[in-house]
Amino acid sequence: MNAEDYLNGEILLIDKPLHWTSFQAVNKLKYLLINKVGLPKKFKIGHAGTLDPLASGLLLVCTGKFTKRITELQGQAKEYTGTFYIGATTPSYDLETEIDETFPTSHINESLIHETVKQFLGEINQKPPVFSAIKKDGVRLYEHARAGETVEIASRKTTIHEFEITRIALPEIDFRVVCSKGTYIRSLAYDFGKAMDSGSHLTSLRRTKIGDYDVNKAIEVNDFEDSLVSNL
Repeated sequence: MNAEDYLNGEILLIDKPLHWTSFQAVNKLKYLLINKVGLPKKFKIGHAGTLDPLASGLLLVCTGKFTKRITELQGQAKEYTGTFYIGATTPSYDLETEIDETFPTSHINESLIHETVKQFLGEINQKPPVFSAIKKDGVRLYEHARAGETVEIASRKTTIHEFEITRIALPEIDFRVVCSKGTYIRSLAYDFGKAMDSGSHLTSLRRTKIGDYDVNKAIEVNDFEDSLVSNL
């Protein structure tokens, strides 16, 4: 692909590495396209749906005229795989923060786990995690949380299209979920543990699909850089 292709519009399927922010991934691509392909410094580039630093997987990055498609792409269903840790919670609902409470797990068996899954299929009410970028009174929730401030978070409707358990090795449970825009898998982890009269937090997360786009066809940032070098 040449500079004109990127300006006319491309959707890049990027496999975001663990610990990178989505912003860092886009910035790296922007740097490469400016310096390796010769795109103008103010060319348009953006992603269609944030992935947390502690999540890996599919990031759709739109360039040029295709940045107009970001809203449409953000609205598509997303598929995730990952792991819940049963019996403990964290304030962030994942590994960003330390365990703050532990819960009994001796009553939890495969039957209870599979029955609990059914409670979360279809349209559900979900509260976003306090450690999230949603704004309350003009301030992001994670800023309130880090300042030790308690804020009331309104629940929102979201849809779980598919939810299956792929491995049970307590305290770990592996899962696959297909969900609508705006679903927080960290909140699903927390609520899932609560529904079993226990606790839970997310210990790994990978986004595998956005609509028909599949992570199996995605490229890692370093490989994208290598492909640009080989095309020079």
